[in-house]
Amino acid sequence: MKQTASAAVRAQLKHPIIDGDGHIAEILPVLMDYLHQVGGEALAARFMHLINANSPYGEATGWYGMTAAQRQANRVMRPPFWLVNSADPLERATTMLPALIRDRMDDFGIDFAVMYTSVGIPIATSDDTDLRLGGCRALNLMYRDIFAPHRDRMLASAVIPMHTPDEAVAEIRHAVQTLGFKTVTIAGCVRRPIAAAQGSPAARHAHWIDPLAVDSLYDYDPVWRTCQDLGVSVATHHSGMGPGWGSRATTTNFMYNHIGHFAAGADASCKAMLMGGVTRRFPKLNIAFLEGGAGWAASLLNDITEHWEKRQIRELRAHRDPALLDRAALAEMFRQHGAGIVKEGRPLEDYDSVFLSKPGADPEDQLDEWAAAGIARKADIGARFLPNFFFGCEADDRMNGVAFDTRFNPFGAKLNAFLGSDINHWDVPDPTIVVAEAWELVEKGVLTEADFRAFTCGNVHRLHAGMNADFFAGTSVSAFQP
Repeated sequence: MKQTASAAVRAQLKHPIIDGDGHIAEILPVLMDYLHQVGGEALAARFMHLINANSPYGEATGWYGMTAAQRQANRVMRPPFWLVNSADPLERATTMLPALIRDRMDDFGIDFAVMYTSVGIPIATSDDTDLRLGGCRALNLMYRDIFAPHRDRMLASAVIPMHTPDEAVAEIRHAVQTLGFKTVTIAGCVRRPIAAAQGSPAARHAHWIDPLAVDSLYDYDPVWRTCQDLGVSVATHHSGMGPGWGSRATTTNFMYNHIGHFAAGADASCKAMLMGGVTRRFPKLNIAFLEGGAGWAASLLNDITEHWEKRQIRELRAHRDPALLDRAALAEMFRQHGAGIVKEGRPLEDYDSVFLSKPGADPEDQLDEWAAAGIARKADIGARFLPNFFFGCEADDRMNGVAFDTRFNPFGAKLNAFLGSDINHWDVPDPTIVVAEAWELVEKGVLTEADFRAFTCGNVHRLHAGMNADFFAGTSVSAFQP
């Protein structure tokens, strides 16, 4: 049999390829069995209601059950469609069967893969509490069982509900301590109803995005503490499209909604974890942001650094405190230079800019917006951002190079970008070329071979083994040392 392009790349390397983000497409009848096991017919029915709202099959109740005019009138987002390879039976089967994935991994050029959910995203973010809790429990039981024979080549990540800290901690403990999972997947933001709008005709459209670490409805520190104490890395994986996410909610164009949405969700979550002080309070916690690439992360790190330079508390007090303004001198400026603008007889105070705050109007304890993050000097930004955050990238994304380009990144940094194959999703029609596509960035001079080593094994190894030294024990990459 002819060697695949990715297998040829793997053969020339002196290090393994670790896929930091593979996916499984859940087999519906199998999942239904586990839903019945956890919550009986009622839980299975709740799941089917979710499916029917976003699918052309069965009793469609959402987008598929409406006319075009109804979708526009109700602003119902065009849901994702044709998400897996349907045309090729081999690829279709590969999306669903761990044993077939394993049989083909050498052709993929992949030594080991961390596998993530597909249907778990809508389940874990559902407003239906019974479905959210029972669905995550059923998924985790199923993943434990179907991946158990393949632990040497694949480990699955548990799916965790995040609407409240209590539900998250309970499922994390069950997944890790009872089922044996070594990493968990969360939604980094929760979409919540605006309380003041409830009861109005537009209540179903009135939502806000809770990023869990800044201005949250709850204190999520128990969740971060539990993960750190149990030695499990956290992967955030959630949608940044739909109601509450601004422009990514068209009723007709899935691609318009999809482009940039994972990056938008990751940006909101990452920014909150930094500015809310999660990485200050839990310095050993490793957090991954999946499927958004690293371009947004490089931009965020630059934005945070530049904003801090102009808006840290010492700069504010020295140059922007309204109490420092000489209003008499300002009035004189208006007298001298305001001809044709300042009307005779009008108090000059009326012409003061609306952007100038009045002295004492802003609460003193809310002036230093970097306090929670513990950022008192620029170096603190790097210390809170660079060691803890990891970024899942697809192979064909040229922006991966930005993560490793010290010319762009503050502190001369290289970000912790890692390869996420996204195998089993619509954007990978041929999984045997993924590693080869990643290697093209070396051939084109975008990445060095050392960068490629970090991208395809070193960074994802640190993400997991940095919290649990036994994460890769007994696997095909147990001997690897980053």
